[in-house]
Amino acid sequence: MADAFEEENEQTVSLNEYLDEVEDQELEADLVLGGDEGKECTYVKGYMKRQAIFSCLTCVPEGNAGVCTACSLSCHDGHEIIELWTKRKFRCDCGNSKFGEFYCKLLASKDIENEDNSYNHNFKGKYCTCGRPYPDPDVEEQVEMIQCCMCEDWFHEEHLGLDSTIKIPRDEDGEPLYEDLICHMCSPICSFLTLYPKTIFAAHQEPNSATPSKEKGVMQTAPSAAGSSTMPEDASSEPLTVEPAVPDNNSKSVGDDDKGKSDACRLGVDLLSAELTSEESQPMFLVKNWRDVLCGCQKCSDFYVKKGISFLLDKEDSIAEYEKIAKQKRDEKMQQQEGAELNFLSNLGHVEKMEILSGIADMKDEIRSFLQSFDGSKPITSEDIHQVFDNLKKRRRME
Repeated sequence: MADAFEEENEQTVSLNEYLDEVEDQELEADLVLGGDEGKECTYVKGYMKRQAIFSCLTCVPEGNAGVCTACSLSCHDGHEIIELWTKRKFRCDCGNSKFGEFYCKLLASKDIENEDNSYNHNFKGKYCTCGRPYPDPDVEEQVEMIQCCMCEDWFHEEHLGLDSTIKIPRDEDGEPLYEDLICHMCSPICSFLTLYPKTIFAAHQEPNSATPSKEKGVMQTAPSAAGSSTMPEDASSEPLTVEPAVPDNNSKSVGDDDKGKSDACRLGVDLLSAELTSEESQPMFLVKNWRDVLCGCQKCSDFYVKKGISFLLDKEDSIAEYEKIAKQKRDEKMQQQEGAELNFLSNLGHVEKMEILSGIADMKDEIRSFLQSFDGSKPITSEDIHQVFDNLKKRRRME
C-alpha cells in the first residue's frame, strides 16, 4: 500500500513545474524555428542561410521537396509531415513542379524548381547509415541521434564508425563536451582541420594528423599517438572553447587582424595544390567557436569554394548562432508583449482595473476550490475545465 502511495507521489507535478515545462518546450520550439512565427512563406527571402524545413510525404512521396514553417502549417495541415529541424541554403519548394497540381496557398507564384536546394534521405524520413526512421517503430527505447554539421544527416552513436580508442566526449552526466560533429563520411573532406591546433577538438581529441609528404606535394595523414579522446580526470566538465590562435612573431601564421587577407595564411599551406589523404575516416568532435580559428585567406577561401564548404566561414551558418538569434527574437517578442500589457493596464480607469483584479481573484478561488475537491487519482478532463468556467460565470451573475 505504501509503495502505491509512493508511486503516486512520484507522478505528481506542481503547477509551477508544469508551467516551467511548457515554457521550456516553447523555447525549444522557438530555437528550432529560428523565431519564425509561421505567418509568411519564406520563398521571397531566397536561399536562406538556415531555416526550419519540413518534408510532406503526402504531396511528394518521393521525398525530394521541402517546405517552410508557414507552408507546413497553412498548406500541409493534416498531411504526413517529416520535421527536418534546420537546413542550410534552402528555399521553400511548396507549390512548385514537384507538387503536381497542388499550389501554395500563401504564395502561388514560384519558380518551377529550386535548383540550388539539396536533398538527402532525411526528406524521406530516413536517417543515419542504417536508413532507419526516427522515432523507430521497431525499437522499444529510442536512441539519441547526433547531427553532422557538414552533411546535416543524423547518426546513431554506434554507426559513426568510431575507432575503439575514441569515445564521444561527454561529462559525468552524459552531457556533450563538444559543439559540432563531423561524421566519418564527411571527415575526409575536412582532413585539413588536422593542420590546426589540437585544441579545436573536444577533449583534445587528436584524429589522424596531416603531415607534408616529400612526394608530388601530397599531404598525407599519419596515425596520431594521442590514443583515446576521453576526458582527462582533472579536466573541466564544461564544454570546451577554443580562442583564435595568437601566432608567434616568427611564425608564418597570422593573427586576427590579418585573417582574410589574400597574402597571409594561418596554415602556411596551399590547400588547393596540396592533397590530404587518410587511410581511415574517423568522426571529428569540435569545441565551441572552432570556426573562429579557420583561415580566411584568399587561397583557403578558394579551397572552401572548390570543396563546397564555404559556409564554414559564415558565422550565421552554425546552429549555435542560429539559436542565439532565435533566442534574441524571442526575448524581444516577450518584452513587446509585456510592454503591450502594461500599456493596456495603464490606459484603464480605476473601475476597470478593479474589475480585472476581482476577476483574477475569483479565478484563483475557483481553481483552488476545484483542486481541493478533485480526486487526485483521476485525470483532469475537458469537462472539468468547462465546469470551472461555468462556476465562474454563475458567481459573476450572483454578484
